[in-house]
Amino acid sequence: MSQPETSAWAVYRRLLGRAKKYSFFLGAAGVGMVFEAGAASAFTWMMEPMINGTFVDRDPEVRWSLPLIIIGLFVLRGLATFCTDYGMARAGRSVVRDLRGEVLEKYLRLPSARFDAEPVPSMVSRLNYDTEQVTQASSDAIKVILTDSLTIVGLLGVMFWYSPRVTLVMLVVAPLIAGISGVVGRRYRQINRGIQDGVANMAQSAEQALSAQQEVKVYGAQASELARYTALINRNLGLSIKVESTRAAASSVVQVLAATALAVILLVAGSEAAKGRMDAGSFVAMLTAMMAMLPSLKRITNVQSLVQRGVAAADRLFAILDEPDEPDRGTMPLLHARGEIEFRDVSVRYPGQEAPALAGISFTAKPGTVTAIVGRSGSGKSTLIRMLPRFYEPSGGAVLVDGVPVEQYRLADLRRQIAIVGQRVMLFDDSIAANIAYGQAAGVDPARVRAAAEAANAAEFIDRLPGGMDARIGENGGLLSGGQRQRLAIARAILKDAPILILDEATAALDTESERLVQDALNRLIPEHTTLVIAHRLSTVEHADQVLVLDAGRLVEQGTHAELLARGGLYAHLHRMQFRETEAG
Repeated sequence: MSQPETSAWAVYRRLLGRAKKYSFFLGAAGVGMVFEAGAASAFTWMMEPMINGTFVDRDPEVRWSLPLIIIGLFVLRGLATFCTDYGMARAGRSVVRDLRGEVLEKYLRLPSARFDAEPVPSMVSRLNYDTEQVTQASSDAIKVILTDSLTIVGLLGVMFWYSPRVTLVMLVVAPLIAGISGVVGRRYRQINRGIQDGVANMAQSAEQALSAQQEVKVYGAQASELARYTALINRNLGLSIKVESTRAAASSVVQVLAATALAVILLVAGSEAAKGRMDAGSFVAMLTAMMAMLPSLKRITNVQSLVQRGVAAADRLFAILDEPDEPDRGTMPLLHARGEIEFRDVSVRYPGQEAPALAGISFTAKPGTVTAIVGRSGSGKSTLIRMLPRFYEPSGGAVLVDGVPVEQYRLADLRRQIAIVGQRVMLFDDSIAANIAYGQAAGVDPARVRAAAEAANAAEFIDRLPGGMDARIGENGGLLSGGQRQRLAIARAILKDAPILILDEATAALDTESERLVQDALNRLIPEHTTLVIAHRLSTVEHADQVLVLDAGRLVEQGTHAELLARGGLYAHLHRMQFRETEAG
């Protein structure tokens, strides 16, 4: 059991190390903690003169001076509490802010293959839920541990001052409380890992069901989706109840031990009073100190839940931050490529799959030409184009741009040479102008943005929107039609003016009118670019300079549209099948 504890401490120490840059706020909080604990101890110490001076001796000076001292003491404690709360909150929240920024930045630096291994809702859960747990571990828990520890030390000091014998009785309970805290801590960490994984799974399940709500309704799958989500929330409920029952049991045991100590103290204190070594004031002071200590002991016991939950969350976040970045070992700059693309015997094999996704692919695409890539579903078309911007690395062979292997270029330089227009357009909840100028340097000329929109046949619908270029389009362009979203993506590609253009079934899901507008915009974009087109409708590639026909990850045919039809192979077969479907429709 020692290894997990060592690991937990290593994670927590790493988390606390991130707060060093906010040492000013931590220092202010530390000073506040000292004064806060000192004020609590001073108040209990004052019980003796308060009782003896006011009720036993009936000293008028004490009767007037002590109330004023108490007011001053609690004003000081209020200021100290503010310093403690503000300092810890500022430092803790700042650590969480830094972590959130670093984790998102890290996600954006991870290889594309990493996103195949973990659903996006799980990643978002880490950014939101896990970082919130870290807040409690890095600020709330530390505040409780330090403030209450100082308070307990101060109150023990008061008790020793008035009667060391009575105080020693209290110390018998301390090892038992420490042992309970250790057991509780190990159990908390184990359960909280399951809770955090469960939250990620719940987010994923809910997002899938809500995103596919139309399909869920059409296929009558509401009950099955609800059953799947219910199983997840019930599992999380069970784990949460385990945490709370562990916390409650630990708290109850501590309170029973404290009550037992109180009973023994009463016996010992009665013996001390009989021998003249304790009066009423000192006994009340000691009793007040002990009662004031109970909440602190309870909070320190319960703080294990916050710490272990935060450690489990921090461990998950650090695991992300420790993952290797997307490899970028290229050193060659690339300001503006000519756009010559060459695949030399390229093969790709995904982890865990026996059959290669691509095998022995070789072709050349000259600048200013159009290369169409066709084939059945699952033939490797999307995998092939992902090699070019290095979203995936080839298992064998080489991909070259202007005669140089792409891995020798600096990654950012390589990707600046490529524009992508896909069937699934990614837009952002911002203005139309900001979406067209996405990724461009700040202060891009609005006239250039407007010109790109006009070239993409987008100006005609933009001008009808309230606000025009400044109109917001909703999450992922939800306020626009599919054709309008495609034209914004084309305008973005036109503005980027990259020498290499990738079209990934850009017109596959559009109606006839939208397809005509989008195809017309593409015809303006394609000249002077090296264009790779993944085509579902073979009628759209009749004018391509060359057509690559893929089947089961292999390049089985290559030539022009007319040559491949005349050859009577797979391309001709696919063309006949689509022609029959069109006729039947």
